[in-house]
Amino acid sequence: MAEPSVGATSSENIRNIAVIAHVDHGKTTLVDALLRQTNVFRDEAQANEAGERVMDSEDQERERGITILAKNLAVMRDGVKINIMDTPGHADFGGEVERVLNMCDGVLLVVDSVEGPKPQTRFVLDKALKQGMKVVVVVNKIDRPAARPDYVVDKVFDLMMELGASDEQIDFTTVFASGLQGISGMEPDALEGDMKPLFDAIRDCIDAPKVESTEFDDLQCLVSNIDYDQFKGKMGIARITKGSVKNGQPVALARPDCPKKTGRLTSLFTFDNLGKKEVDVASAGEIIMFSGLENVEIGDTLITNDGGGVNAAEPLPPIAVEQPTVRMTIGVNRSPLAGREGKFLTSRMIRDRLFKETDRNVALKVEETDSADKYAVSGRGQLHLTVLIETMRREGFELEVGPPVVIYKENEETGEIEEPYEKVEVRVPEEYSGSVIDMFNTRNGELQDMGLDDGGEAMSVIQYLIPTRGMLGLRSELLTATRGTAIIDAVFDSYKPKLKVDISSRDKGSLLAFEDGTITSFGLENAQDRGKLFVTAGEDTYKNMIVGIHQRPGDLAVNVCKTKQLTNMRSATKGITTGITAPIEMSMDACVEYLASDEILEVTPSKFRMAKNPDMLGKKKKK
Repeated sequence: MAEPSVGATSSENIRNIAVIAHVDHGKTTLVDALLRQTNVFRDEAQANEAGERVMDSEDQERERGITILAKNLAVMRDGVKINIMDTPGHADFGGEVERVLNMCDGVLLVVDSVEGPKPQTRFVLDKALKQGMKVVVVVNKIDRPAARPDYVVDKVFDLMMELGASDEQIDFTTVFASGLQGISGMEPDALEGDMKPLFDAIRDCIDAPKVESTEFDDLQCLVSNIDYDQFKGKMGIARITKGSVKNGQPVALARPDCPKKTGRLTSLFTFDNLGKKEVDVASAGEIIMFSGLENVEIGDTLITNDGGGVNAAEPLPPIAVEQPTVRMTIGVNRSPLAGREGKFLTSRMIRDRLFKETDRNVALKVEETDSADKYAVSGRGQLHLTVLIETMRREGFELEVGPPVVIYKENEETGEIEEPYEKVEVRVPEEYSGSVIDMFNTRNGELQDMGLDDGGEAMSVIQYLIPTRGMLGLRSELLTATRGTAIIDAVFDSYKPKLKVDISSRDKGSLLAFEDGTITSFGLENAQDRGKLFVTAGEDTYKNMIVGIHQRPGDLAVNVCKTKQLTNMRSATKGITTGITAPIEMSMDACVEYLASDEILEVTPSKFRMAKNPDMLGKKKKK
């Protein structure tokens, strides 16, 4: 029996939903359960081959255990097509959430059954409520022994009241589920063996798309995402707000007050399970993917160009995303060891790659600088930028990366310089709460709230408002001070007048290589008494490269390339041997957090090396 064209699905039988939540509350695992129960996989063997967290397809997503890019899929259940958008939970990737909400009619708000709403829950829920969307609350991980569903539902209700939800939005439906086990129910103690209650809630509580017209001339379709296909080139992903579109139709991409970009659709797809299906026609309410317009950008509106677009609709307002708060410089690797590994080394290659990234990463900004071989890259946070650098490293780029700095802005009314602040929540065992408070106070944080967690564990919950520049480098220090037990959640709060004080990033200096050469074990024996080292014997080094952490404030040059003087006389201390302490292994995130304002990070496909910025050294000497 031939499969009906998905493009012809009635708008009454479509639901467009985004799955939103705080990081690690189980969004992607819940989407897995929905996939397995809608016959997306042929059999159990194919489902097992796909593995867990099917939607986290990028290498970095699987390694870090987080979602980085928002992704689309569609499932059919009881004759209703559900377009699902899986979104990231980190505040740094909030631009992905803002972009995707333009394609939805409602949201599934996933909340952990123990932790309840967290800072990022507030951020994403606020965006959805402002767009007037209905919310289905999913209390996930209901099978956890410490689950407290009633407390969590009350907290969600309080949060909605606080965010100014309408009466219709506050009257939300709650489903209790375990994404891992694939079970759900309308009551926490009466769960069914599958996800049917959740599917029914989506069908009954989320509105079908509102369709004003399905005429071809009325076409309005806001591009919310970009994809690349090896054969079809650049492809736009969009939701048809009004009208219809057919394959081969003359179309135009328009923005308010900008000239139109015209062309013709060469292919038209709708989402089907984990892939896409080619269709001839698609109407309002459907989410489509199209090719044929090479210069498509996020925020463009697809309109008809039949007859020169005489009867075409007006373009929709482009997507508004919040401005970036952190900036780093990325440029050509200028170290003495540059060019040994990478495939892409020149400023033109780096420039092209960075500007290509801005096509689909709407919260990222790339700007030219005074230097021809450096670019200022701005994003939502340190993680947002380090994910990009890690991606480029794996592609074969060699880069020189500057330390993260916050973006200041001038208040138009008062003329004051303002800086970004973050709201931080730290959950930590009680015995470490004093150390945490001390660290925040030294970085000019304001204590907002403090108390014991209502759960069974003896955990303190501490909330601070802190300048973003105070948060740079603080995570690793907190984890060290609390022996890895701290759970840190930060989300952008607002811009406030800039503090007139400097916030110290670290209290210890760096150990610097004294000269160029190869590191020897004899040199390391002497150097390890001065602090903790990052390097091992046999590695190449160069002058002013950072080889370790000094145990005192201030930098110290150490000769790690020193060789033992060989003579034909037997040494009196020959029998005394000293072991070499294992070096600290630094990941790229740890290196970026470590950097001081006069230091840079050299990134190559296989190595991270930190060094003093040669430009800054020259300035110090001149003084």
